[in-house]
Amino acid sequence: MGVGDRRTGILGGAFDPPHDGHVALARAAVEHFRLGSLLVRVVESPGHKRVEASATDRLAMAKIAFADIAVAEVALDPFARTVDSLEALELDDPVFLIGADEFASFLEWKQPQRVLELATLGVATRPGYSQSVLDGVLEKLPHPEKVEFFSLEPFAVSSSEIRERVARREPLGGLMPSGVVREIERRGLYRRRAGLH
Repeated sequence: MGVGDRRTGILGGAFDPPHDGHVALARAAVEHFRLGSLLVRVVESPGHKRVEASATDRLAMAKIAFADIAVAEVALDPFARTVDSLEALELDDPVFLIGADEFASFLEWKQPQRVLELATLGVATRPGYSQSVLDGVLEKLPHPEKVEFFSLEPFAVSSSEIRERVARREPLGGLMPSGVVREIERRGLYRRRAGLH
């Protein structure tokens, strides 16, 4: 199968900031699904969470974070909800990538059934995650065959913890690409949380 025939993956998120866990998920998905392209979509105004860094800052960091993945294309996503983004992209059965925690709340998303009509869900699972939780969601889906699981090594640090580390001036080595660390410093991001400038 030629690259032109290969599927497109979509990895959306706030990326506030992007870290090694995001990059590892992207790499694993490209390999597992043999993706010809990966659209990394930085959600401009997430509907479900507050963001600290601006869309411009988060886009710049994401471009650095995913620069070493040859098939990745990073862009802003003007839609807060996945279903609206998928409708606008009009791709032929892309793989929308999420983590197991996100899949656990998938039924609470806007129009989850429509999401499955527009895309296959690629769900990254990690050792020790409750299979019964995943099975419980699958049982309630009209098209469980549109969900495919792939394994991912656990990554213990979240974006929120990284923001707190920056505010406390703690080292970030081993948590995110070094270029992203430099960009956070250059832009002076996440310091105001502790009243720092």
